[in-house]
Amino acid sequence: MRLGLNLGYWGTALATDTTLVAEAERLGYDSVWTAEAYGSDAVTPLAYLAGRTDRIKLGSAVLQMPARTPAMTAMTATTLDHLSGGRFLLGLGVSGPQVVEGWHGRPYGKPLRVTREYVEILRKIIARDEPVEFDGEYYQMPYRGPGATGLGKPLRLIDKPLSHRMPIYLAAIGPHNVRLTAEIADGWLPVFYSPERAGSVFDPLLDDGFERSGEPDKAHRFDTAVTVTVAVDDDLERARLAAKPMLSLYIGGMGSRGRNFYHDLAHRYGYGEAADRIQDAYLAGRKMEAMRAVPDALVDEVSLVGSKDRIADRLEAWRESGITTLIAATTDPTAVRTLAELVL
Repeated sequence: MRLGLNLGYWGTALATDTTLVAEAERLGYDSVWTAEAYGSDAVTPLAYLAGRTDRIKLGSAVLQMPARTPAMTAMTATTLDHLSGGRFLLGLGVSGPQVVEGWHGRPYGKPLRVTREYVEILRKIIARDEPVEFDGEYYQMPYRGPGATGLGKPLRLIDKPLSHRMPIYLAAIGPHNVRLTAEIADGWLPVFYSPERAGSVFDPLLDDGFERSGEPDKAHRFDTAVTVTVAVDDDLERARLAAKPMLSLYIGGMGSRGRNFYHDLAHRYGYGEAADRIQDAYLAGRKMEAMRAVPDALVDEVSLVGSKDRIADRLEAWRESGITTLIAATTDPTAVRTLAELVL
């Protein structure tokens, strides 16, 4: 099991202090990841880190697909690939309707279709076998729709990526998205993953996707890279409290009532009543009440919190679940070092 470090959104003190990343690299962490929502982007910090690290891989978790055309993403990925000496990991996500339509001003459409077309185009561009032509429901290259001049021509990416098959990861937690990820991607970026429930909730979907991929050995090279909140503290209640704000934000407010993938996941885990209370309180502006409504049992399932010995015990479940990369969501050097001691 490899270790990664998730820096989250770049609006933190880490923007001017990369010592935590340097420490993770020194300790043998395999990767460091950045994110984006509707604030700082995920690309610029990775370019910054590429010049301040030597070995650690640099991943986007995730780049929002509606924010960039497939060609722009391919250009960005190729640039980061060169800047980092071939260390870039391309993580993508379709995001949700609130961000897609409210922030990027694009129709949400059919996310499964959008994702399939997007990844297929990326593969074509990065491979550079021929000038790219694509005629899909959401993307056409060259574009021939309303307003087209008719002057567009198929083009080939100028710069050859260092990685001929750059690894593409997809963020997914919904059943159909998880299945599609196993079919078309090289890795999976789930959040709020429960190792005890993986066998019933996720594994059948992954197996189905692997079978659909037509690659007999795909399951063996597929990277399940799970982001996990880590809080090392002998005071268990205080450690749990560190994980609850993110859970309440996503279950309660990262989406609308009736269209929140994280709320749906909590229901699938058996925490339906609590999920509804969290969402009701959050959407009514009672954020502290929403945070207090997050069950300790849910925190324990999807996070690594508590004393070093407790985390060591919990790590067994994560190892047995078959994940290949554990990405620590933390800004605490103690947590980074503790995980290195226990895993590496």
